Amino acid sequence: MIVEQIWTGNAYRNFNYLIACPDTGQALAIDPLDHKKCLAVAKDRGWTITHILNTHEHGDHIGGNKPVVAATGAKVLAHANAKDKIPGMDRGLDAGDVVKVGTGVELLVLDTPGHTMSHVCLLSKTDTPALFCGDTLFNAGAGNCHNGGHPNELYDTFAAQLSKLPDNTLIYPGHDYIKNNLEFTLDREPDNKRAQSLLGDVAQQDTDTAMVTSIGLEREINTFFRLHSPSVIARLRESFSDLPEHPDAKTVFLKLRELRNSW
Repeated sequence: MIVEQIWTGNAYRNFNYLIACPDTGQALAIDPLDHKKCLAVAKDRGWTITHILNTHEHGDHIGGNKPVVAATGAKVLAHANAKDKIPGMDRGLDAGDVVKVGTGVELLVLDTPGHTMSHVCLLSKTDTPALFCGDTLFNAGAGNCHNGGHPNELYDTFAAQLSKLPDNTLIYPGHDYIKNNLEFTLDREPDNKRAQSLLGDVAQQDTDTAMVTSIGLEREINTFFRLHSPSVIARLRESFSDLPEHPDAKTVFLKLRELRNSW
């Protein structure tokens, strides 16, 4: 499996992806908003885009579908419940489905509601797993729930699915928000030395070769995985005086998501 992360350079800081089968040159385009860059990269590599995968229905993720389809004839895949939200969708996906690219790439579909209720992530069936997570999980952060989602479902997705992934799982999100997210981590957990160190490394990173984190690293730097940290809970109590002495993980997650909305 070959992964090409494409930095759009737009105001929304989108990442697009091409996943190619090295044996056949067939490729899957994930959320190809910048269709010109995606098509140019595919042409340069000698790849044929046969499918588009939309992680969810928001315009900055489906906006490139039409020109990519026009150029390649690619089929559009997305969550089964997004069929009335994504024009020209060819196949609806459910949890447990497998998306195949060429002859050598298989990607497991995860149903991951929260950012929207029709959101999927893809998990590669490779020795080193890779998670293509749209706007569910970001480097050092979590998706918002403003436009068709709900924080309760986002917590369930983190607790029941993302937190159980192997530490070596690589994280490929839909946007580059790592600097702001690390700053939020340090606002919530000032003594997080790993986040402090990493912020210095990525503050001026070249987004054309952006850092790829792992679930193991996320457990260290992502506040939304650090729900039992005494420092996180102590800082949270400064904003929510009614927080129980020993709050459960879901309460901490929801309060953090609430604070992040206006941070």
